[in-house]
This record gives sequence, C-alpha cells and structure tokens, in this order.
Amino acid sequence: MNSLARRCGRNLPAQRCLWSRLRGRRLEGVKFRRQEILGPYVVDFLCLEPKLVIEVDGDQHAEQISNDWQRTEFEVLGYRVLRFWNDEVLGDPETVLESIRAALVEIPSPQPCILGAPNRAHPWPWLSPGGRGS
Repeated sequence: MNSLARRCGRNLPAQRCLWSRLRGRRLEGVKFRRQEILGPYVVDFLCLEPKLVIEVDGDQHAEQISNDWQRTEFEVLGYRVLRFWNDEVLGDPETVLESIRAALVEIPSPQPCILGAPNRAHPWPWLSPGGRGS
C-alpha cells in the first residue's frame, strides 16, 4: 500500500522542503511518515504519536468543503490537522516548523474514541468497530 500512497502523492517542492526537516526524527525527536494512507485518504505527513496530520496544499485543493469534511473525520479519530500553503513552507519554513512544534506540545494524551455514542457516527462505516471483522 505504501507504494500506492507514494504514487498518489504529489512530489511538490514544498513537500520535499518540509520532509527534509521532518524525516529521521529531526523535529523534536518525533517520527513522521510521508504520503501515508489514513482511512480512505493519503495524507502528506503523519505522526502517530502524538496524533498529528500535516497537509501541504497548493492550488489543487480548491474545494474547502472537502478539506473541512476530511479534517472532521480525522478529528473524530483523535488526530489534529495542520494545513500549510506551499508558499508558506517554501518562503518561511522556520515559522512552519515553529507551528508544528507548538502543535506537538498542545496535543493532549490520546482519549479513547467512543463509537456508537449519541449523534456520533463512525467516520468509516465499512470498518468494524472491534477490528478484525468482529
């Protein structure tokens, strides 16, 4: 699946610029993954502990509604989502890194997600809540 994620991802200069600063635990000793599959999406950068998704966007992300829906799905699963424009990453990468550092500090310890709670639908209904087909 990772090769699929890599083929689907855009190899933008801004993503390469940010990846050069995130890979190999270069930022606060935290492990990031690039072009990782998360549910039905491929995210630009993913940190599993703490749960953080980073998206680097260019003009290809014209539909804000779609982005908001995707962000809501990730937040239901306990992920925080940071989104940066290409020109932010390329023009001022240190400020972007400071924002990521601040987010890493702000993320609380993971809380269990209670599926089936009133008014809260499972974001991906085809996945079984118990896992392994239960």
